[in-house]
Amino acid sequence: MAPGSSALGGNPVIGPRPPPDQIRIDLGFYRVGTVAEVILEKVYKQFPSQSGAKSQHVNVLRGIDLTIHDGEFMVLVGPSGCGKSTLLRLLAGLETLTAGTILVGDRPMNDLPPKDRDIAMVFQSYALYPHLTVFDNLAFGLRRTQPPPTDQPLWKTWGKAGLRAATRSLPGPLQYQSAQEQTIAQRVREVAKLLQIEELLTRLPKQLSGGQKQRVALGRAIARNPQVFLMDEPLSNLDAKLRNETRAQIVQLQRQLGITTIYVTHDQTEAMTMGDRIAVINQGEIQQIAPPLELYNAPANRFVAEFIGSPPMNFLPVQIADKTLVLGQFRYTLPPEWDGGAIAACLAPYNGRSLLLGVRPEHLQLSPAATKNLAVKVELVEALGNDTYLAAHLVEFPQTPLRLRIPPDYPVQRGDTLWFSLIPDKIHFFDPQTERRLCP
Repeated sequence: MAPGSSALGGNPVIGPRPPPDQIRIDLGFYRVGTVAEVILEKVYKQFPSQSGAKSQHVNVLRGIDLTIHDGEFMVLVGPSGCGKSTLLRLLAGLETLTAGTILVGDRPMNDLPPKDRDIAMVFQSYALYPHLTVFDNLAFGLRRTQPPPTDQPLWKTWGKAGLRAATRSLPGPLQYQSAQEQTIAQRVREVAKLLQIEELLTRLPKQLSGGQKQRVALGRAIARNPQVFLMDEPLSNLDAKLRNETRAQIVQLQRQLGITTIYVTHDQTEAMTMGDRIAVINQGEIQQIAPPLELYNAPANRFVAEFIGSPPMNFLPVQIADKTLVLGQFRYTLPPEWDGGAIAACLAPYNGRSLLLGVRPEHLQLSPAATKNLAVKVELVEALGNDTYLAAHLVEFPQTPLRLRIPPDYPVQRGDTLWFSLIPDKIHFFDPQTERRLCP
């Protein structure tokens, strides 16, 4: 195989993301076109309440503004009920907009039916047709989007239909196939080879494992060569090992195909490892859009800080007085190199007031007893082998919980008292009222 080519006819394998003006050539049908940019402007979605009262309508999405670039892998992440799946359904045309605009490329999508949007969706439940083989499941969308030619005489169309029906029970090589069906069969086999499911083409969905079903569902979307892929928690029904394997396969496929992809999940590990960028959604509003490491290192607010990272960030209510953080007997003097800088400037209005100190479990270090360190009492020990996680609380303030990470070989038991120091460059400050992050 030539360098830079794929297993499918020498088509280029895209490593880094293609530039916005790059031309995409379809793997099977050689359809030439640009990869689509997706734009959402002021998108709102309401559902009526059960009582029917207009004042009690449920606002699921509020003012969503989001641009997904050409060929980008965008992940929508948030807790259950935050509106991320509803947003996908609006893009697919399965729900109607309350207000706002959706553009794919330069085409408005608001009034287009799903079949005209050139969008393929992979559902959480796979949504395979149980009475169709894997081959026919993969071919279903192609047959729907490639109607038979209408310029043929009626007798010729009926004759071909009769031949197909008469030879359907014969072995594959003896069955009659039109030129269109032959093209579809070639496309299906190319996609099956790409997903390594060639040996499954004659099976029914009930004869497949969960991972195999998921690959068939992905293949059905890929076969259509859409402008946009939508994936609604496609890995949630798989076990942990298979989920990790399939996650890597989806990322590799998306990079190879270069198709704009919008992926919904509530699993922040999936979001961090798969997305070029992540949009964090809560209660129908986007909290932050950024690359994974930016979300981790510079969360916009307390919700993002808690949701991204496992275990989540700890929050301590501290007083700041003369460049010193105070919480009971705990006294932490801010580094002198912060004087005159951006951090000192953003903390100055809070002198003599309370704020929230945020620190991740991995950024607290075991240290000797000292007033500049935090004394904690261990409540639970979770030994994972490569790391040990602790659930604990402050000795002075038992109502303040903490999550901690320590080396796996450190001896610790429930009820032990340990001391932890802060890493200055890894702490965060949040406004206690707005919960916005204060310092860059």
